[in-house]
Amino acid sequence: MMKSVYVSGYRPHELGIFNSTHPGVGIIKKAIAERLELFIDDGLEWVIISGQPGVETWAAEIVIELKQQYEQLKLAIITPFLNMDENWKDDKKQTFHYICSEADFVSATSKKPYEAPWQFVEKDKFILDNTEGLLLVYDEENEASPKFLLRLARQYEEHVEHYELHLINAYDLQTVAEEMQQSTWDDFY
Repeated sequence: MMKSVYVSGYRPHELGIFNSTHPGVGIIKKAIAERLELFIDDGLEWVIISGQPGVETWAAEIVIELKQQYEQLKLAIITPFLNMDENWKDDKKQTFHYICSEADFVSATSKKPYEAPWQFVEKDKFILDNTEGLLLVYDEENEASPKFLLRLARQYEEHVEHYELHLINAYDLQTVAEEMQQSTWDDFY
């Protein structure tokens, strides 16, 4: 039973998504929501993200919605360093500030501004150390930045008793897309 899960995955540009109205966003959010609801039914209390744009931000938006239905659910945002959003575009900043305002806990693993890539690695180690599982939206055939987190999580899975690694891959997303399309057709007819 997972009481806490780290949710991560692709950044928007790694998926060719350049705005929030892209149809892929809805598919990814539905896939995340379905998995989180299964975890909630099994006792999940905390969803932890690091606040990166893309899968993590979309997961936070899902958690904010799910909190209305599941009172025990909480959202934590643990960034790798202070002022992470400092150089982001305004729309990404606004979304980040919104999810932070709705989160139950917000902190940074490094209490300094960005210095070097080691801060991202240390953030991942800290979050993995303090969760019981990882839900990663990642397809190993479409390699991108989440490969580093997946590698680290597999080490945890091997060496930490009861650590759970869950992937949402391209096949899972295709299945969700087909279900959504079928539902639309069913509603139409």
